[in-house]
Amino acid sequence: MKQIEVQILQQSYVLTCPDGQEERLLEAVRRVDTAMTRIRDSGKVRSRERVAVLAALNMAFDVLDREVQQAHLAAAQAEMQSLHDEAATPRAQPAEPSPEELAEQQRQQALAEQLVLRLDQALESDARLL
Repeated sequence: MKQIEVQILQQSYVLTCPDGQEERLLEAVRRVDTAMTRIRDSGKVRSRERVAVLAALNMAFDVLDREVQQAHLAAAQAEMQSLHDEAATPRAQPAEPSPEELAEQQRQQALAEQLVLRLDQALESDARLL
């Protein structure tokens, strides 16, 4: 473990961090100092404690927003994967119609043709009236 002295809102702090994590800790300190300075400089809050609480809340909201965005992204990716998997799945070929079904289709087609012929004959006599 390593100890590092940092400045947050012009106050010194000695922090302990794991070896190899110094840059990460310094980036976190920079973000906290920036957030607290922005709140203090807005002129609405002067108490260091209140500035720290507001900065922590703002940063927590940012983290929560990112988590929600990541959850939405993960859901969209899962939906895309599902659609991709569905598209890649071979579809079952429709079954060949049975001889009975073929006979029924032919019977219905013959009835339809007879109906069309009757309509043509009925309309032919109407054409003579015009």
